[in-house]
Amino acid sequence: MAGKIGGAAAADFEALKWRCIGPPRGGRVVAVSGDPVDRMTFYFGACAGGIWKTVDGGVFWRCVSDGYMGSSAVGSIAVAPSDANVIYAGTGETAIRLDVSYGDGVYKSTDAGRSWTHVGLKNSKFIGRIVVHPNDPDLVYAAVLGDIFGPNAERGVYRSRNGGRSWERILFRNDVAGAIDLSMDRNNPRILFASIWEARRNFWNISSGGPGSGLFRSTDGGDTWQEISKFPGLPSGMLGKIGVAVSPVKAGRVWALIEAEGDKTGLYRSDDLGARWTQVSANRDLMHRPWYYTHVFADTGHADTVYVTNLQMWKSTDGGSNFSEVTTRHGDNHDLWIDPNDSSRMIEGNDGGAHVSFNGGASWSTIYNQKTAQFYRLDVDNQYPYRVYGTQQDNTSISVPSASEWGVITLADCSYPGTGESGFIAVNPRDHNVVYVGAIGSSPGGSGALQRYDHRTRQIQLVNVWPEESTGIAPRDMKYRFAWTYPIVFSPHDPQTLYVGGNCVFRTRDEGMSWEKISPDLSLNDRSRQGPSGGAITRESAGAEVHATCASVVESPHRAGEIWASTDDGLVHVTRDGGKKWTDVTPKAMPKLAYVGCVEVSAHDRDTVYVAATRYKLGDYRPYLFKSTDGGRSWKTINGDLPKDEISRVVRADPVARGLLFVGTETGVFFSLDDGAHWQRMGGGFPNVPVYDLKLKDSDLVAATHGRSFWILDDVTALRGLASPKAADGRKSTCLFAPRTAIRTKLHWSAGANVRQGIAYGPAFGIDGSTVMVEREDGTRFREHLDVGENPPNGAVIWYWLKDDPKGPVTLTFREAGGRGKKIVSFSSADKDAAPARRPAAKRGLNRFVWDLKHPGPTRLDYGLAPPRPKPLAPDPDNPPGPTVVPGTYSVELTVEGKSQSAEFVLVKDPRLSTTDQAYQAQFKLHMQLIESLSKLKATVNRLRLMKKQIDEAAARAGQSSVKGGAALRRQAAAITQKLSAIEKVMVDPERKSARDVLRNPAGLNDTLFDMVQMTTTADAAPTVQTLAVSRETMAKVDREIEKFEALVKGDIARFDKALAKARIGYVTAA
Repeated sequence: MAGKIGGAAAADFEALKWRCIGPPRGGRVVAVSGDPVDRMTFYFGACAGGIWKTVDGGVFWRCVSDGYMGSSAVGSIAVAPSDANVIYAGTGETAIRLDVSYGDGVYKSTDAGRSWTHVGLKNSKFIGRIVVHPNDPDLVYAAVLGDIFGPNAERGVYRSRNGGRSWERILFRNDVAGAIDLSMDRNNPRILFASIWEARRNFWNISSGGPGSGLFRSTDGGDTWQEISKFPGLPSGMLGKIGVAVSPVKAGRVWALIEAEGDKTGLYRSDDLGARWTQVSANRDLMHRPWYYTHVFADTGHADTVYVTNLQMWKSTDGGSNFSEVTTRHGDNHDLWIDPNDSSRMIEGNDGGAHVSFNGGASWSTIYNQKTAQFYRLDVDNQYPYRVYGTQQDNTSISVPSASEWGVITLADCSYPGTGESGFIAVNPRDHNVVYVGAIGSSPGGSGALQRYDHRTRQIQLVNVWPEESTGIAPRDMKYRFAWTYPIVFSPHDPQTLYVGGNCVFRTRDEGMSWEKISPDLSLNDRSRQGPSGGAITRESAGAEVHATCASVVESPHRAGEIWASTDDGLVHVTRDGGKKWTDVTPKAMPKLAYVGCVEVSAHDRDTVYVAATRYKLGDYRPYLFKSTDGGRSWKTINGDLPKDEISRVVRADPVARGLLFVGTETGVFFSLDDGAHWQRMGGGFPNVPVYDLKLKDSDLVAATHGRSFWILDDVTALRGLASPKAADGRKSTCLFAPRTAIRTKLHWSAGANVRQGIAYGPAFGIDGSTVMVEREDGTRFREHLDVGENPPNGAVIWYWLKDDPKGPVTLTFREAGGRGKKIVSFSSADKDAAPARRPAAKRGLNRFVWDLKHPGPTRLDYGLAPPRPKPLAPDPDNPPGPTVVPGTYSVELTVEGKSQSAEFVLVKDPRLSTTDQAYQAQFKLHMQLIESLSKLKATVNRLRLMKKQIDEAAARAGQSSVKGGAALRRQAAAITQKLSAIEKVMVDPERKSARDVLRNPAGLNDTLFDMVQMTTTADAAPTVQTLAVSRETMAKVDREIEKFEALVKGDIARFDKALAKARIGYVTAA
């Protein structure tokens, strides 16, 4: 953990609140498991998004590992067959593609996933399989691949006999080959099969296979092992990746899927526990890209049924000779769990997420309910609300709004600008309909696939710089090289100019119709790192290992023609004449072959530049952050107290506050208030997840995670204030920060109409998407967004810093502009009856309050005075808020321990609207009049009902035999009550038994007033003439009924009071 910033601890920044906007479109899953008892409960481990659980058969998924794990990469997960509360998860994904994330060992849950504990093997990095003994939940085995980026000793098969408290290595090959798969005979758990895989990945190569690969067997629970790689029937020569599965149905049957030389690659079967083998299929459709797949699964109900997951999922029912496809929701299939007691119940993981089947794979649950999308790069447009664009690994590019009129962000709110899964994405700054997308791996067009998408026509035009076929061709044999994630960026000076980075920098000024090369090869251009990938057995040429190219290209916002370019092999160059001359300005401390993924030019100073780099794929997990203040002539490191094992992917400098920096790492986001001297991890609900890109949009920080979709930190105003020179005293004084400009936003009128105490299955009428109310351990409640993104706070965001926990209440008062303007509303931390969102926080450090921009609502009806009714099943409605303030200038006043400070802020209208100031004022005026009328009505009804109660009580006392004239008093009381009831019935529906009981009786005037409020406020517009007319008519009726009531009070009730006094009974005190 990084240190304190200026004396402030991590807890002082808990008020920073991130929100996930989605999309709910799953990312890669290579680890799945199911509860052996509860048929509806399943688990999956996202390859970079933590552990997820469903209790309803895949209808909804929830992340259950947040806050417990130091790594979000899950390579294997297993539920103990004999105790479904016990779950083990091995971290580090072993489908080791270019975006692979490493882990930090094994985690265990003993309460069905509610909490997790780290239980060892911290340096294992990548774990391919966890196997738990069928009868003993404490006896567990782990297939540890180890560090794929370099030699390490923590590899092989490990065993724990005590539930993970200690581990022993029971099978070890060497420091470059580790265990990748492990299978146990369920009927004889002493029999184990393990495969060892020699594999290596770096920035330019994936190598599968070598002398370390092999297949092993144990018959004594792992005490001893025998290599069986050369047993009769198994392939000779070099071996690569091997998948293995023991049949739980037929004794002695074992399946092995083996990467080998030539046609010896394929599926093998043994019926004598591995003594002799037969190749039952050499079909290549079972073994495309062996390093990425090679998974085989024995059916739990039928001995001759076996599954292989690859690009497609395959099933054989004749012992492996013939296969038919099992269609899945997404291609690129990996893990499969089959219920040991019911082979039709299963969960499968693929590159699009995890899904559940109860009919043997004939149909599957959806994968569009998992916010585990893996994004490489992002961009934002200039719409309102702005939209966030990204390229999702194993999927298409997508555009997600930062807000929606439904109150949540649904998948239906998203659009799909092209099919890019891999690259940068760039939105035309002047025309958001036009988007450029890097689409290697997910588009036709050969090398450097570049798409131009136009949202008006929904058409994609391929505008590659050089559309050369690349399949099966070594990068060194290409005319130009374009990496999997190659830069695409617009000029900040000319929106007609677009730059693309390959091994050279290219420029177009005609939307990609032609390209100009404006640089030489800016990489080291070492041809030894430009050969074919895949290893000695199976060539790999998908384009992910293309090396010696630009990783970042950016034009200075200060000087046109000053272009910075960094490479994936450790270099930084700059040109200041539009590309005529390039200068190598690589920091001297930059380590060799670093991936320099980000160059950031400061908005404050044209010669200040920041650089982020990493070497993690070379086994170096340290951060590399640099800063230059002289245009690259010299550099200094700004790693500060960033953790030494926290790799640095991206750095962004705030455009408003000097010294405010943000860094995206393998496990989250860090910020610095002092230009990199000190760093603090971002809390605020942000998960442990790789962060590949960050961008500041006005005062919002947007993050592209590689495993948990898009996240937004709404409003960094407070951090900007804390980064100012005046705040550098260690935050020793209480401070109110000047709020950012607020935008008056209108949600759809039915937004939130379906909100319930349990799951709300739609944010508005006819709209799909679900949320659920959850209660925390401390009793507070929050709404969890299940398969939708979260909207921004709707109102003015107020930030304040408290130097200490205050001794008295904290008060926020909102006023109209101008000195001590007219008070609108006030909120106090001491108001225990107020909802938590309406009580200002009163704790040391940073605090956030969101004012909903509303005036106080009308007087409440006192349901305790209403006619008796059964307790409603549906809760009574909340009291409606008052009018929204009109666009203009307002002030907020913070009062702490008797001392006050204030700040002004501006409220502007939705920029999409043409509503005039006069229209806003007309709407506000009528709304305020309606609220005042409602208040009068409700106050009158409350008085009326209290009087009725008192009159009834007086009549009852008058009925006593000792009261003289009691009969007359009772008749007088009955007559008054009848008149009061007549007034009450006009004002409200007294027979209404619940909020939904509205159709049996005539509506009251209060209902009409509510309708008029809706008529007035569903849009930011002036009320219609007819709305004004009906509103005035209704308010006049209210006034007439109140006049009747007041006349009754002064007349009949006053006379009744006198009669009561004369009879010495009492008074109707509400009169």
